Parts: sequence; C-alpha cells; structure tokens
Amino acid sequence: MFSSNRNELRQQYLDAWRKYRDGEPVTPLESMIGEVVAEHPEYHTLLEDPDRAIDADWQPEDGSTNPFLHMGLHLALREQVATDRPAGIRAVHEQLTRRTGSHLEAEHRMMDPLAEAMWEAQRSGGMPDERAYLKALRKVASRRG
Repeated sequence: MFSSNRNELRQQYLDAWRKYRDGEPVTPLESMIGEVVAEHPEYHTLLEDPDRAIDADWQPEDGSTNPFLHMGLHLALREQVATDRPAGIRAVHEQLTRRTGSHLEAEHRMMDPLAEAMWEAQRSGGMPDERAYLKALRKVASRRG
C-alpha cells in the first residue's frame, strides 16, 4: 500500500495525481488519492512540481502544514468511515457532514482528534486508544459552530 520511505510515499501521491488528472487508468488507492488532491486545489501547484514536492519540508513551528500529512489524514478518515472503525465513527462523520454541509469540512474537523490519537499511540509505543479517539470525535461533533 503505502511506503514508509518519505520520498516514495510522496512519489505515490505525485503519480496518482498525474494519472487521475490526465484520465489515465488508476488503482482504487490512486483514485482515492486523486479525489483528495482534487478537493485541495491549493496543493495542485506543488504536486505538479515533483522536485519541489519531494524535497520540501514543512515545520509546524513555522505555521506551515505538510500537505502530504493533511491528505494522508483525509485518506485515513475515509478508510475509517468506510469500515466504521472505530465503531461509531461513520455516525460522527455523517453528523458533521450534515451540520457543515460538506464531507470535506467534516473530515477537517475530525483531523485533530485523529492526529492526537496517532501521536499518543506513537508516544506510548502502542495501538491507538479507539475509545478515547471516538470520545474526542464525539466532542468535536457536539460543538456548535
């Protein structure tokens, strides 16, 4: 599926976007990547400059967001919603989509809890705590605004 090598992973995004954009045959994963990229026109210029995309660094302390991480979180959320794992995430996504009027905005609101769950799992050297993650997602879904 995805490589653990940063450059290879980024190349997968570049290849998938090129094929998707140009109407070439794509795998199901490439189609998912293409859809996510298509929904983020702010990343198109970067992804159409392979050398820059492969070599670029984004530092949180600079206030910049890594577009590959951002798109990867979208892909992870879509997989979780499709499989309803953790159980209940699909309902949270549906609730947020109804409220915001956009599946993309729903995913954007769900990203912080996902990133936090991943960070906690990495820090502890264990698996993500699905109950805590779902609780955080439900808290996001219950917020107004």
